[in-house]
Amino acid sequence: MPKRLFLLIAVLAIAVLAISAAALAQSNAAPFDVLIRNGHIIDGTGSPWYSGDIGIRGGRIVAIGKLSDAQRARTIDVHGLVVAPGFIDMLGQSELTILVNPQLPSKIYQGITTEITGEGDSAAPLNEAIIQANRHKYDHYHITPDWRSFQQYFARLEKQGMGINLASYVGATQVRRMVLGDDDKQPTPAQLDQMRELVRQAMLEGAVGVSSSLEYSPAPYAKTEELIALASEASKFGGIYATHMRNESNSVLAAIDEALRIGREGHIPVEIWHLKVAGKANWGRMPEVVAKINATRAQGMDVSADTYAYTAWFNDFSAFVPAWAHDGGNAKLVERLKDPAMRARIRKDMMTPSNEWDNEWEEISGPQDILIGVVKNPKLLPLQGKRLSEVATLQNKDPMDALFDLLIEDNALTEVAVFGMSEPDIVLALQQPWVAFDNDSSGTSPEGILGQEHPHPRAYGTFPRILRKYVREEKRLTLEDAIRKFSALPAQRMRLTDRGVLKAGMWADVVVFDPATIRDLATFENPNQLSQGMEYVLVNGVAVIDQGKQTGALPGRVLRGAGYAQ
Repeated sequence: MPKRLFLLIAVLAIAVLAISAAALAQSNAAPFDVLIRNGHIIDGTGSPWYSGDIGIRGGRIVAIGKLSDAQRARTIDVHGLVVAPGFIDMLGQSELTILVNPQLPSKIYQGITTEITGEGDSAAPLNEAIIQANRHKYDHYHITPDWRSFQQYFARLEKQGMGINLASYVGATQVRRMVLGDDDKQPTPAQLDQMRELVRQAMLEGAVGVSSSLEYSPAPYAKTEELIALASEASKFGGIYATHMRNESNSVLAAIDEALRIGREGHIPVEIWHLKVAGKANWGRMPEVVAKINATRAQGMDVSADTYAYTAWFNDFSAFVPAWAHDGGNAKLVERLKDPAMRARIRKDMMTPSNEWDNEWEEISGPQDILIGVVKNPKLLPLQGKRLSEVATLQNKDPMDALFDLLIEDNALTEVAVFGMSEPDIVLALQQPWVAFDNDSSGTSPEGILGQEHPHPRAYGTFPRILRKYVREEKRLTLEDAIRKFSALPAQRMRLTDRGVLKAGMWADVVVFDPATIRDLATFENPNQLSQGMEYVLVNGVAVIDQGKQTGALPGRVLRGAGYAQ
């Protein structure tokens, strides 16, 4: 054997022995709380799986390797199942439902261990005017909003406990409502300073950035300069600007330009939520969107996106109505819908093609493309799960009149699924290396008050559906890349430096599943069905799913942003 080759083999052997010795030294220091044995470890980086054991102590991973001789309180032998980092939901919406059912079964049965929330609106800051305007929502969930700041909201979460980790943006809409209410007006310089101070305070209290949701009033009233000012404030604290863009249909490229301008002038990374091209007239335009973002990234700007990968979105039914009609809030909108002249004007605007606003009525082929989801008025519960075309027929009404009357009866709080995207566009988006995944739905449960709702099936199925449909069946993604997009990629984007990858020192957010059997069950017709296939889900080292069953444990933590000042 050549001397050089012999030396190389010797060095490698010594290195392997050193690694094993280090792992055993750590394992012998104290018993592990949990030892996960015989797993196929997919660590989140995109690398192929490797075999090994994972030792967990004090909520963190302390060793990975051959650990069969180590002392431990509990052994979980996974017999060759996949062991991966817990999944990170890039847009969750659970800020209120986590107060209703803190276990969030719809999330943990998908393998979600961390949620990022706060889409334009956010749990805080709060004032009495907003509380009164949102009274129907709080009453619906039997929630007493006894907090006013993020500090107080997070303290309430920590006191009650929660099944997953949660982080939140401060909403640009939220701070606008704090200062300007729901009116269509522009802030004075002094008012804009107030809004900036609210963002600053939220960042100091742990918000991860500032977000916008520019389709839903009163958000459309905000000019780009207002958003730049708020984003600039968040940037000082290491924040991110995340956006539901102003337009996702005819003017999607212009909306991306606005988001990029906010990022450039605000000196802040940009996250485009639930990337899509909406409306049949725009199907096939995803290559333009991808090219624009790729070109921007090539120029050195930090922009990325996420998707839930269904062909229907889910939003407020009131978003079908033009922004001007929302001036003053939902109560004023309902008044206008009751006024024959105003109603006629709204109808005319909805029937007129426009690039000036995201006209969802023009993006669908007809009322059959709208499925009534969540209603707040109990009298309307029989309509949940029906198409608008069915409702119109049942009520012997023109479909648009049925839409208007439903908004009136439900105080403009109805949520709907809208079928308006194409599968090829979705596939192209989800394959991009800078695209992660989001549920874009609040955590829910088949039981209790949450089980009375009719959500989008993504609330229960997004992540297992990716693994079933796009990995196992259609092979659009490899398993390793899907896991990367579920874990390391979103952790990197959100600056969660101690999560998202399986390695020593990281928090033990871990999932165990069989990639050959994991699947979603939720459908548009019957959405309240938990996904199947997660054998174990650990949050901070504690099992919330154990042998496929919910444990009831609440080990989740509030994850605060880089600007947090304790």
